[in-house]
Amino acid sequence: MGTTDDLRFHGGADAYLAACPSRQILDVLANKWTMLVMGALSGGPMRFGELRRRLDGITQKMLTQTLRTLERDGLVTRTVYPTIPPRVEYAATELGESVTTLMHGIRTWSEANINAVLDARDTYDVRAAQEVRPVTA
Repeated sequence: MGTTDDLRFHGGADAYLAACPSRQILDVLANKWTMLVMGALSGGPMRFGELRRRLDGITQKMLTQTLRTLERDGLVTRTVYPTIPPRVEYAATELGESVTTLMHGIRTWSEANINAVLDARDTYDVRAAQEVRPVTA
């Protein structure tokens, strides 16, 4: 298995190039659960159960996978406190906080424009369901 050094890009990053490692970051950031986890953590550290309750619809498995990916990519820290039972908290790192602003903008835009998007979908669905007619000159 390769190391992260194998992925380092020595030159200008260009996500439009298939070989550019920044595409992997785009995959992580474009994930809806990543966006929602980072948004939840922007208010401060949270325990796993708190995150799961906040993120309606996420499974335990998906939350675990998302948190591990974010921790590996340096966007989230996982802190285990030596209590019985152990207490684990997740928090956004400085790098994670820097991307949270962008994600907040996307979430806010989504919430503000949902009705326009739903209207556009309805219009498209009606148009797509109609019989195809050739254009006449």
